[in-house]
Amino acid sequence: SCHDLEESPRMKLSLTKVVNGCRLGKIKNLGKTGDRTMDIPACLLYTKTGSAPHLTHQTLHAIHGVPAMAQLTLSSLAEHHEVLAEYKEGIGKFIGMPESLLYCSLHDPVSPCPAGYVTNKSVSVWGVGGRVEMTASKFMTIQQALQPDWFQCLSDGEASCEEGTSIKRARKSVDRSLLFLDNCLRLQEESEVLRKSTIIGVIEGGDVMEERLRSARETAKRPVGGFLLDGFQGNPTTLETRLYLLSSVTAELPEDKPRLICGVSRPDEVLECIERGVDLFESFFPYQVTERGCALTFSFDYQPNPEETLSQQNGIQEEIKYTDQTKKIKTTSCNQEITSFEINLKEKKYQEDFDPLVRGCSCYCCKNHTRAYIHHLLVTNELLAGVLLMMHNFEHYFGFFHSIREALRSDRLAQLKELIRRQAS
Repeated sequence: SCHDLEESPRMKLSLTKVVNGCRLGKIKNLGKTGDRTMDIPACLLYTKTGSAPHLTHQTLHAIHGVPAMAQLTLSSLAEHHEVLAEYKEGIGKFIGMPESLLYCSLHDPVSPCPAGYVTNKSVSVWGVGGRVEMTASKFMTIQQALQPDWFQCLSDGEASCEEGTSIKRARKSVDRSLLFLDNCLRLQEESEVLRKSTIIGVIEGGDVMEERLRSARETAKRPVGGFLLDGFQGNPTTLETRLYLLSSVTAELPEDKPRLICGVSRPDEVLECIERGVDLFESFFPYQVTERGCALTFSFDYQPNPEETLSQQNGIQEEIKYTDQTKKIKTTSCNQEITSFEINLKEKKYQEDFDPLVRGCSCYCCKNHTRAYIHHLLVTNELLAGVLLMMHNFEHYFGFFHSIREALRSDRLAQLKELIRRQAS
């Protein structure tokens, strides 16, 4: 039919190579015009209500290696859907990012919604104005107003690998999510606008293997554009179990569709998930690091010059010793523990440290400013501190993903993984 001719070519994932489970490739035919591509593995640009935190469009454009696709969170946008429906041209144009590819997730990985509000008929998200309860029909009305390139389907994500879910609860999360998916796919068929967006099916099932496998198999039978691996985030003690479940799930998924994961963003965990067949990650980790007044300093240069290596490693050892002493720091919005991948610039020892945040870093902050200056901005509570740290932390993190793809191309991922492992504590 002539209707089919108008539609842009369907998104296509082609793998260049698969090494020990890691997938290197390209997703093609993306965007409304179908001429955009995205390399995998990759991360998405983390945003709050459609803006990169702390950054204007200009400062965002000053960052090298910004991901092709940005992540929007439905929890922050759901309450504005009437305005967007009235506007008619979609969230991308509304927020002044018409050129960006957009993926809309249900939740914000940094501030999850309160649990206990999923029913057989609806899922709730919390915005600034409180709770928004969504049936499949309301959810699809909101997506129609947003017009994202991809969106996470409505799903019951309350059975995670963390809590030790009952089999009954895990089964329910899978049943509900499949029901939501079937309803959303049916509603998509009925709307010309929604047919231009790609639905990402969600894999649930808590920590129950047979439910995870059922979720993967059943979701894969449906015409989804890709898969979101939900509920795999957690603390280091459950990592082995989670990774075992993850490899079992990805083994059930078709090769030619992208796999996203939510809630996993730490460099060491990212590498573990890539080895288990995951393609796309959220980039909230650099944001959390920024919020606690820290800078990413971990090295991902797995083939450095021998003479540089020594001085760098002395630097790294010193940072690690120091990080061990830092237990927890309180900040307003993130009471997260400092990791060994970062330095805490609020520390007095940076008061007269006139080095850049990271030697050899080409970001705007490192080219123009010193650790001492960022320390000064932080202790005087200047807003510029967040801007400069966000610019550095994003660029550093995006550079890490670039080095993952390079390492996969040249069969050096083992070296990169070892380098990251040595820095993770």
